[in-house]
Amino acid sequence: MKKAKSDPVKIGVIGGTGFYGMEDCRIINEIAVKTPFGPPSDKITIVEVQGIMAAFLPRHGKGHRLMPSEINSRANIYALKSLGVERLIGIGATGSLREEIEPAHLVVVDQFYDKTFRRPGTFFGPGLAVHVAFDKPVCPDMTKVLSESARELNLAVHKGGLYICMEGPAFSTMAESFEHRRMNGSVIGMTAMPEVKLAREAQMCCAVLAFATDYDCWKHGEEAVNVKQIIENLKKGVGRVGQVLKLAIPRIAALERTKDCACPDALAGAIVTDPKHINKQTARKLDLLIGKYMGGNKG
Repeated sequence: MKKAKSDPVKIGVIGGTGFYGMEDCRIINEIAVKTPFGPPSDKITIVEVQGIMAAFLPRHGKGHRLMPSEINSRANIYALKSLGVERLIGIGATGSLREEIEPAHLVVVDQFYDKTFRRPGTFFGPGLAVHVAFDKPVCPDMTKVLSESARELNLAVHKGGLYICMEGPAFSTMAESFEHRRMNGSVIGMTAMPEVKLAREAQMCCAVLAFATDYDCWKHGEEAVNVKQIIENLKKGVGRVGQVLKLAIPRIAALERTKDCACPDALAGAIVTDPKHINKQTARKLDLLIGKYMGGNKG
C-alpha cells in the first residue's frame, strides 16, 4: 500500500557503503519515486524506528551498484523531499585523517570541503539563479543528538570535524593524503557532496554521521587503504551506526524547527532572478522547492 500524501515522512536516512538497509526495523512500504531529475539510487523504504516513520534510501543502490560519481544526488534528495522529509541523516564510510580518529570511530562532522568536479551541485538553472547560505552546512541540534546518542551507547565518537569530499573512485595518493591533513581535514570520503548542498537547497535540516574505516594512506606503519580492509571494518561500523540511529531518530523527530533554524526558509531571499525573467519551465519543474516563493510567477 502506497503511503498517502497526507501522511508525510519527516525523517530521511541515506545509507552509504555497507549500510543498505535499516536492520531490525519494521518495514512499512517500498516506494519507487519518479523525479524531474531521473530515478533515485533505488526504491525508498519506509521503516518504523521506535514508533517513528523514516524514509531510507541506499545511496549506492542495493548491492552497491553505483560508484560515487554515478550517484544521482539531485534525484535522491528530490525524492525524499517529495515524501515530506524535513530532516536528513547521511551515513558514510570514510578514511581518517587524524591520529585520534581511529578506525571504527564515529564522527559527526560539521564542515565540508568539496573537491568533486563531475557532479551537478544544484537543483537550479537554467533561467533561475539561486544562492543559498552555506557557512553552517549542518543542523547543530541534530549533530548534538547524534553525538550524545553515540556517547550513551559508549561508542567512540567525535563531535565536529571537516569532511573532505574527493571525486574518486580511486583512493588518495600519498601526496593527496598529506595535503588533506595540512587542510586540517578530519575524514576523507567520496559522497557527502553535493548531497549536503542539495539538502540545503531543498530546505532540509541535515547531519552527517561518518564512520572511519582506515587511516587513508598517510600513517606510517599502517596498511594503505584497500577494499578488503574497508569491508572488514564496515562489519563493525554498520552495527554501531544502526544502534545510534535507533536511539537518535525518535529524539530528532521530537526537535522543533523554530525561527532560529535557517533551513526551512533557506531559499527565502536566495532567489536572485527577477520574477519576470524566471524560466517558466524551470519554475514548474522545481515547484516542490520554490512554489511558496513564486506566487503567481511560475507560469
